[in-house]
Amino acid sequence: MNHPSDQNPNSAPEGAANNARGSSRSGVMLFAGLGLVVIGFLSYLTLSRLDRINQEVNQLSVQVEKNNKKVDAASAKAASALDRASQAERSALEAASERDQAEKAKSEFQQRAKQAQAQVQAAQQAADQAQQKAEEYRKQREAELDRLQEALGHIAQTRRTAMGLVMTLGNKSIRFAFDKAALRPEDKEVLSRIAGILSVLKGYQIYVYGYTDDIGTKEYNLKLSDRRAESVRNYLVQNGLNPKIMTTKGYGKADPLVPGSSPQARSINRRVEIGIVDSTIRPLASQIQ
Repeated sequence: MNHPSDQNPNSAPEGAANNARGSSRSGVMLFAGLGLVVIGFLSYLTLSRLDRINQEVNQLSVQVEKNNKKVDAASAKAASALDRASQAERSALEAASERDQAEKAKSEFQQRAKQAQAQVQAAQQAADQAQQKAEEYRKQREAELDRLQEALGHIAQTRRTAMGLVMTLGNKSIRFAFDKAALRPEDKEVLSRIAGILSVLKGYQIYVYGYTDDIGTKEYNLKLSDRRAESVRNYLVQNGLNPKIMTTKGYGKADPLVPGSSPQARSINRRVEIGIVDSTIRPLASQIQ
């Protein structure tokens, strides 16, 4: 064991220096260690924070992706809504156009309806006026036929029909001999009087029909009745009647006035009938009987 008195007097400062250097190195090492610890701790903190940041970033990325999807969905909905709105606008415009066209068509229809109604009213008025004139004309013709029937009734038997008048020129007015169609002088006198009355008529057709008795064949009597009707017609024409308004026809022994085969019945059935018909009625010849 060494004693302090035995050591080198210079050894104390060197030892102190060495101790100081040792202490300095220890402090440096300690500081370095502490620095490493701090750095490690800071690194740990940094890594932890970075990890959290990354997690947050990932979460934010997921959220952003979700938000982007929502934005895309919302954009799609908005686009669809815009398209529907555009279609609705077009439909509204089309509906408005159709409504305008319908209103225009309705207005035109109402105008045409008014015009048609006015035309119907005018036509009804014209029809009423025509009906009134026709009724007045009918009454005039009826009165004329009444006067004509009265005048002709003094010459031969005259009767009214639905179409006019029929004169029967039997044995009391015109007498035809058996199998003859010639007119006697007294027959011509009767026909002259008839022609004088008929010549003043206007708007009438005159039909002359001939008949025979029951003696002879049907064919022969038809021809004989034709000749008798022609004899009367020709004499009336000679006395001023227009041949264009006269028509003749023979009926032979059909439609006798008196049934039977006595001389008196046969004399009555050998006759001529004259039909006087308003030509404005335009009847068939068979309708005047």
